[in-house]
Amino acid sequence: MDGPFQRGISHDTSDGPSPGAGDTPAIMDKPLKLLREIFDAASDLSDLEARTAFVAQACGDDEALLRRVLELLRAHDTAGGFFRPVTDRNDQLESTDVGEQIGSYRVIEKIGTGGYGDVYLAEQQEPVRRRVALKVIKPGMDTRSVIARFEAERQALAMMDHPNIARVLDAGATRSGRPYFVMELVQGIRITDFCDRQPLSTEGRLEMFIQVCHAIQHAHQKGVIHRDIKPSNILVSLHDGVAVPKVIDFGIAKATAALQLTDKTLFTHPDQFLGTPSYMS
Repeated sequence: MDGPFQRGISHDTSDGPSPGAGDTPAIMDKPLKLLREIFDAASDLSDLEARTAFVAQACGDDEALLRRVLELLRAHDTAGGFFRPVTDRNDQLESTDVGEQIGSYRVIEKIGTGGYGDVYLAEQQEPVRRRVALKVIKPGMDTRSVIARFEAERQALAMMDHPNIARVLDAGATRSGRPYFVMELVQGIRITDFCDRQPLSTEGRLEMFIQVCHAIQHAHQKGVIHRDIKPSNILVSLHDGVAVPKVIDFGIAKATAALQLTDKTLFTHPDQFLGTPSYMS
């Protein structure tokens, strides 16, 4: 099964002509390309926990690759703004730009990014006008495994019908074929920050915690396990003066045996790392 970054990389081990000295650069280019793809994607992540989890997942059981990526990221952070990642021309052509029209949605600005998808503030223009969150697979990340996870997240959210879980409103594909889905726009802050800024009493915090528990229970009753519950995935906003927490980001959600979220092959390897270390049980 293809890994999340094996786009265009051949793993053919069939017998063929022995490589000569002139073939060495082409052979060496394959692991270097994979290294670069993981590094480029990881360097876009500002959240250290999300970046660490992403790199561990992308490298799988390749410890040598993991070490090299982490070394490059440390050097990149130390260098500050001196280095600028070079993007492929195709990536530049397929990038999502402010003002771009995707279906009936006009992109306003980027408001978030993850391992395989970017989230944009967008305006729906028909049949009604409203602001929404638009999640699109990053250019060049549309491998089978990534698309499978993207579709699983979309299906998991579409099954939810709970006031404390962000709702899916629409789905489709861009002109270049990259899948996207549209969610309700949750304009809030992480639950821990909200509780500290108010500040909420112990009773108030427990009341909000109970709402989150009800949302997670609803997902479990639908046969979906979130697997990455943490403060940044629970946003709180005020509705008519009442604080409402919303659970977001079902990107690594897992279905129970009785449920299928996508018809594409999707499974977690025994040694594959998923989740955020500091919030894992």
